[in-house]
Amino acid sequence: MIDLVVFLGNPGPEYERTRHNAAWLLAERLPFYPSLVWQKKHKGLYAPVETDRFPGPAAGPSRKIHLLKPETYMNISGESAARAAAFFKIKAESILVVHDELELPLGTVSLKFSGGLGGHNGLRSLKACLGTADFWRLRIGIGRPDSRQPGQGGPPGSGEGIVDWVLSPFAAAELPLLEETLQALSPALMAALTGGPESLLPQWAKKRIMSKD
Repeated sequence: MIDLVVFLGNPGPEYERTRHNAAWLLAERLPFYPSLVWQKKHKGLYAPVETDRFPGPAAGPSRKIHLLKPETYMNISGESAARAAAFFKIKAESILVVHDELELPLGTVSLKFSGGLGGHNGLRSLKACLGTADFWRLRIGIGRPDSRQPGQGGPPGSGEGIVDWVLSPFAAAELPLLEETLQALSPALMAALTGGPESLLPQWAKKRIMSKD
């Protein structure tokens, strides 16, 4: 079962709507989010939630889930996650990390356990601080910069423009699909917390959110 959910992102108003903060945007779409009381703890913003507060069919037997938004900035997110995990005595395999994913296009999401880090500095920090990569990941596709578009970086695989890309806001044309993706993920995340992420793997190992248009 998942006991700790870590939403990766960067603090500060200048990063609020950027691609790197896709996980924080998902957190805001959770129906119980407005009632959460966030506290500055464990080098981040921390809030507990009871699963019996989940709405409708997502509700389960009362169990406390720890929610964490590290405020250390992305590259050292592991420091915050490791502090919380140590304080609550939570093993890595009971941690779900929600993060943006360059290797998936916008509108595609993926749930997986362990595996490679894909060059994601937040995940690298988590592995270094936890001592293992054996934690769950909920990956929100943000796509890669397109070198054919002005100002979006160099040739595919060059790595050029990646930092500017992940720290840039979503384009206006992307917002409807982003919103549709986050709205679809919200109940899936709650189901993973009440029933365990394994139950969602058949459907969410890799899922394309289809636009209604």
